[in-house]
Amino acid sequence: MAQSKKIKRNRGMSYVELIVVLSIFAIMSAIVSFNYGAFQAKVDIKSLASDIALKIVEAQKSSLSGLQSTSFAGSLKPSFGVYFDTSTSNQFIYFADLNNNNAFDPITETLQTIAIPKNDTISKIESCVGARVVCTQLPSPLAITFSRPSSNAVLYSGGVILAGVSYVQITIVAPNGTSSALIKIYPSGRIQVN
Repeated sequence: MAQSKKIKRNRGMSYVELIVVLSIFAIMSAIVSFNYGAFQAKVDIKSLASDIALKIVEAQKSSLSGLQSTSFAGSLKPSFGVYFDTSTSNQFIYFADLNNNNAFDPITETLQTIAIPKNDTISKIESCVGARVVCTQLPSPLAITFSRPSSNAVLYSGGVILAGVSYVQITIVAPNGTSSALIKIYPSGRIQVN
């Protein structure tokens, strides 16, 4: 008789316990799937910012290495750069500055037009100045070029080289606006992704 009572106690879970455990799993799954979209948008936007920063670094390395541009006749070792325009916020351009004027000429200097995926956009481009860092939006497109033998970045906007800036900041946003990333380009050639 003592053995039969012991067997009855170790039978398993009741239906109520099973329903409670399944309810907990259902609630946890709903929370995870609800937050997954926002998490994925943050991951995508950080990845895009890193890809853009890598393209800027590629321009810097191409210039420093003295890469010859086989795409264009007459210019053996041009400067290289990346061009950003908020009016075409779903793309940016990698270019060879053939005449070394720090500006981008879309007819003769385009090497690659890079489309930004997943409807992410370049929302604003700002120049930031001073110890307390005051940022103002640039009214015109930005060309970032690198010329051999220096690794310094030349920041060109509105027909002039931006002198005295601490850094230029490019903001990338997801289509729903919930996540964003910043790319900071310093005149020293340093690139930072936040």
